[in-house]
Amino acid sequence: MPGSSSRCISPPVIGHQGILEQVLTNLISNAIKFVAPDVQPLVEIKAETIQDWLRLWIIDNGIGIAKEYHERIFQVFEQLHGVKQYPGTGIGLAIVRKGMERIGGIVGLQSTSGCGRQFYIELIKKR
Repeated sequence: MPGSSSRCISPPVIGHQGILEQVLTNLISNAIKFVAPDVQPLVEIKAETIQDWLRLWIIDNGIGIAKEYHERIFQVFEQLHGVKQYPGTGIGLAIVRKGMERIGGIVGLQSTSGCGRQFYIELIKKR
């Protein structure tokens, strides 16, 4: 691109394009889907470096997740809400966790019920 710098915005990471696309698609889709009725979804994506890792945050204004369910939601077929209220298969976050494990990354969550969610993935930076 004329006039653009060859410097990357973020450091290169170790990963797999297909897995990362699926992980990000699932996290962003959930951010849009799991909001209270009549609430306009808001999604923010941020990046930060932490030593040898790049952390990507997917932050939303959704319904939130109580701390006691933070591990449970990453299990296959786990849904905290009825399918009528929030349709889905209950495998999206299990795919996220398994995908991150396959590429040596991490997925985590900071959230409380009713206060939105902050999912993050951590990827190893290339040296």
